[in-house]
Amino acid sequence: METIARPPEPFVIHDRTITPGTSEILSIPVSQQVTGLESSLALKVLHGNRRGPAVFVSAAIHGDEIVGTAIIQRLLDHLLPDEMAGTLILAPAVNIYGFAAHSRYLPDRRDLNRSFPGHENGSLAAQLAHCFLTHVIDRCALGIDMHTAAVHRYNLPQVRIAADSPYLSELAMAFGAPITIESPLRPGSMRALAAERDTPMLLLEAGEALRFDRFAIEVGVKGVLRVLAHIGMIDESDGLEAVDVPMRANRSTWVRAPRGGVSRRVRRSGDVVRKGSLLAVVGGLFGEDGVEIVSPIEGVIIGHATLPVVNQGDAMFHIAEIDRLDRVGEHAGSIIEALAASEPPLPPAPQLDEDEVI
Repeated sequence: METIARPPEPFVIHDRTITPGTSEILSIPVSQQVTGLESSLALKVLHGNRRGPAVFVSAAIHGDEIVGTAIIQRLLDHLLPDEMAGTLILAPAVNIYGFAAHSRYLPDRRDLNRSFPGHENGSLAAQLAHCFLTHVIDRCALGIDMHTAAVHRYNLPQVRIAADSPYLSELAMAFGAPITIESPLRPGSMRALAAERDTPMLLLEAGEALRFDRFAIEVGVKGVLRVLAHIGMIDESDGLEAVDVPMRANRSTWVRAPRGGVSRRVRRSGDVVRKGSLLAVVGGLFGEDGVEIVSPIEGVIIGHATLPVVNQGDAMFHIAEIDRLDRVGEHAGSIIEALAASEPPLPPAPQLDEDEVI
């Protein structure tokens, strides 16, 4: 006797009931602005026609990191709830205050990504963190949070994951960013909170603050679709077409300006470097007394400063240490084989550098 799949129940969130195969935009009140008007968390929920997991995709938890907003907008061109399994919650501007003000922070200068789990009667940051936790994180089995580099910096599209998680490594492989990095969890961050609640999270770092970047957006859209296909929420036509050995790292190094002045960069994010490779030259206002900056390790540049005027000690390059560059790009028979071939041989660094501000 053929078994007929039972349709999913309606998805209830805040004061809305969303029927299977439909989508809705909703606003969840968070706090009152100085004008007396309500400010809200804007979400779009796509509730599929078939049973499946609930997943969230969020952007602009730092208000000036807007690449993820564009990724979410473009995702909607590819997703139809009546053809999906499970439920997808999209949050294109979590920090709506900073988003409107073109600022990383909230009006009270707090960092939302250091304010979790928050509290409904706490500061503005605490209220917003609590709202997102209650209505989004606690409703989902997986999250994808999207960031960019800080102002005047650029990040090669990269997926950050917690260490020692085979499942996250598999999802990162499915995402297919140029590099996957195992990085420590920061106290008060969304990723640390999700880990405490056993909600796996991928974090995409891509592009530059306050700018749309075509390459970063393309990597993000394709990556999210590949993950959704990998976990069965959408058709596998957007899944992995090939399995290649990826770049993976769990250690990275910042290279700083040896003097103040004007820099002439000869390398950028995405470039593979060897120990001793020339990265840039920093000289005086007339180009005098130039000092060469070279790579201290072998790896790939995952971030660089875009502003050529530097003070002594400014972070200019972020380099991920890659010990198996010779195998990167080789075809593998499966995700598991590719991950084994790219496994970092060293334990992860105990903490991120002070300039890593996600």
